[in-house]
Amino acid sequence: ILVGLYLVYEAVRRIFEPEPLLGGWIMAAAGVALVVDVVTAWLLWSMSKGSLNVKAAFLHNLTDAGASVAVLLGGAAIYWLDWTWVDPVITLIIAGYILYMSSGMLKKTSRILMEGTPPELSVDEIKEALEALDGIENVHHIHVWELDEHHRALEAHVVIGEARSMEELESLKATVKTYLEEHFSIRHSTLEMESSGENCESKNQSSCQ
Repeated sequence: ILVGLYLVYEAVRRIFEPEPLLGGWIMAAAGVALVVDVVTAWLLWSMSKGSLNVKAAFLHNLTDAGASVAVLLGGAAIYWLDWTWVDPVITLIIAGYILYMSSGMLKKTSRILMEGTPPELSVDEIKEALEALDGIENVHHIHVWELDEHHRALEAHVVIGEARSMEELESLKATVKTYLEEHFSIRHSTLEMESSGENCESKNQSSCQ
């Protein structure tokens, strides 16, 4: 984002303070950069779907490749047509694209850092699904978040209908964890089991922590 904003600043400055440009050198530099960007993007393509970091690197190289093409065409226009105004215009286009792509990546990264609920999951849907399982009366204090782009986590208080032995509680807890993983891809869950008469929600909301 900072790079995009800097490019906007430079483009605006060049509109009001034009500088002499060498179209031939611009084309040569853009051509070399294009080859490097295409090769790097091709190497990252196969890995870009498995990691947010690699995807960011791939998009960065893809953006660089597109920018190199634009600069190459701009250099040709400057060299043969003496269109110096093309330089700030292309810079603004590249800056706009960088800002657009970066904003989407920043949104997803911020959600992970702030432990926000993944957009494709609904807390109400998870609550309803868990309460439909045998032996569960109520589920409250639900928090769902992403540890990274591949791992989701959940914490919740689970109210059971009747007193159970430790073995039965562990079995029910395992059932809930398996259900969460199979239906919502939540592999990390922390469950606090409560009896119907002693659950924190019915006694005191402030104790549900």
